Amino acid sequence: MAELNDKKFRDAKMRASINQKMIETGEKERLKELLRTKLIECGWRDELKAYCKEVVRTKGLEHVTVDDLVAEITPKGRELVPDEVKKDLLQRIRAFLADQAPV
Repeated sequence: MAELNDKKFRDAKMRASINQKMIETGEKERLKELLRTKLIECGWRDELKAYCKEVVRTKGLEHVTVDDLVAEITPKGRELVPDEVKKDLLQRIRAFLADQAPV
């Protein structure tokens, strides 16, 4: 059990370190902008917007809070992201990490 906790701690520390480096270099913001653009281009945004409208229409505007809507659409939003967009983003993150690795 202690080994599992140590691994989780190391993983969390590594993620925090990578995130910090991406913020410092501006890479995180560049990737977020790229992702926004790709999601709009592939129709993801419009599809998710239509899904939101459907959820509100089904449940009734008076019965839906922002938190309810976020909880409802988050899994659908993740599911709708095209695999190509996910692969491209992952490839760019890997390239960034490779560039940052000490020689």
